[in-house]
Amino acid sequence: MRVDLARILVLSGLLLVWLARAAIAESFDFPALDGTVGAPNGQVVVYSTTDIEAARPIVDGFQKRYPGIAVVYHDLQSIALFERVIAETEGPGETADLVLSSALDLQIKLVNDGYAAQWKSAEARALPSWATWRNAAFGITYEPAVIVYYKPFFEDRPPPATRAALARYLEEDGSTFFGRVATYDVERSGLGFLFMARDQEHSADIWRLVSLMGEQGVKLYTSSAAIIDRVASGRFLVGYNILGSYAQRMARTRPDLGVITPEDYTIVMSRVALIPRAAKSSGLGGLFLNFLISVDGQRILATDAGLNAIHPDIEGVNTFSSLSARLGARARPIRVGPGLLVYLDETKRRRLIERWNSALVGR
Repeated sequence: MRVDLARILVLSGLLLVWLARAAIAESFDFPALDGTVGAPNGQVVVYSTTDIEAARPIVDGFQKRYPGIAVVYHDLQSIALFERVIAETEGPGETADLVLSSALDLQIKLVNDGYAAQWKSAEARALPSWATWRNAAFGITYEPAVIVYYKPFFEDRPPPATRAALARYLEEDGSTFFGRVATYDVERSGLGFLFMARDQEHSADIWRLVSLMGEQGVKLYTSSAAIIDRVASGRFLVGYNILGSYAQRMARTRPDLGVITPEDYTIVMSRVALIPRAAKSSGLGGLFLNFLISVDGQRILATDAGLNAIHPDIEGVNTFSSLSARLGARARPIRVGPGLLVYLDETKRRRLIERWNSALVGR
């Protein structure tokens, strides 16, 4: 009886956390276009961290192929998404049919802890071997973490193409940069935490950079879009560890926005898709997943959605093949698999966040 009560309290806590964060989530309904007898019909529910502007062409492409399927798309932050899947699975027992998140480590934990179903897909055979795990986690994009900058400010000086160059600017011209540098809040952003954990592995001087950002009043955000917009308008001069796909897409219409793939090393992440174990319509979730990793779906990702396609047969600017050729040895792709669970070890996570906070305040 005590065990049952404890379990109820834990689940109630998870639901309360999700409800508290639900206010920042957005839901978008895409009604079925034309139901056809014998064709797939119904409704697929998607939880995703991909903003609606990028997701809309993907949903449109899916519905052109399957006009009888309605789509309910929930735009969530990564940690809220993760907690919602767990709470709904353990509580009511029914959740989204497909989950898509840029927080790779949290997705892998859902798989590892039994919250995802296996899905065998012929389409997935074309993906790089490091982009899938257990027939349950599927990397669908290949996106770099970049530095964004305000072009007019850097007209007569080189923009910071490396972390060392950014550190020099902050150290030598702090009064100019004070309050005008931004990055992810690693405590509230799953992707921001992951990027910083990878930085710690690849750079011996990363904490010096964090300390300098703290000295210059760095602004912290939970999404790339907010930072990119403020850099493009000149409110900020530099944004660090920004999701490159969003930056490149915005740069098409914001001429003052500059984008750099760091020349010392470039972290590359993949959005990971999975089908929850408690999905109401896992078959429809699987159809959506197959579409995402198909040639047609990947082409839409690269051209209309502005997300870098991971399928090796897709050519063009926003693709695995072009980005790999351009980055060469400095690319540091994050492998989809159990290695990501290291970043979720509570002790290691606490230590990294403590070091982050200490560096920011100069202790």
